[in-house]
Amino acid sequence: LDFSKVEAGKLELEQVRFRLQDMLQQIRDLFIEQARQKRLELQFSVDPQVPTWLIGDPLRLSQVLINLLSNAVKFTGQGKVILRVDLALQIKAPETPAEIWLHFAVQDTGIGLSPEQCSHLFQAFSQADSSTSRKYGGTGLGLSIAQRLVQLMGGRIEVQSLAGAGSTFSFNIRSFRADPLSDLPTLTEPASVP
Repeated sequence: LDFSKVEAGKLELEQVRFRLQDMLQQIRDLFIEQARQKRLELQFSVDPQVPTWLIGDPLRLSQVLINLLSNAVKFTGQGKVILRVDLALQIKAPETPAEIWLHFAVQDTGIGLSPEQCSHLFQAFSQADSSTSRKYGGTGLGLSIAQRLVQLMGGRIEVQSLAGAGSTFSFNIRSFRADPLSDLPTLTEPASVP
């Protein structure tokens, strides 16, 4: 569905206020048991400079991260999978929320890819090779969708990999701005009135 909407130019991104840590925790919960079963170390690392609250499309962002993490866990037999989130750039303007550029990276110690495999990895219905498709399954459509979603958010997915030595998929997005309310304290109970 997402792919057909993107191809038709009809997919619109939401701009809603969300808490990044909550989104990441939900994603981590999806993979923690699978990682345990494979005895993989699953790490999530967030730069302290990244704002707690953001404005953007958490659903589309989570779709991209879930796809990248799913591949990382699937193609890693031992070692670890790491998701890193860093503040790449913050542009402040008077009386408006600051525009935020975030850098996301998913790194694994899996089977890796050759330069030739990397060159067509984001083409629709493309897999690294036929043996990969037979062993691990999948249609090869997930990375193409992820790439298109990242492009809608102002970025582009890049991959660094060596056959047999793991892969790192990374992207910057500029669709997020710091919510000015994020710096206000969160009240957990009503304030007392003297």
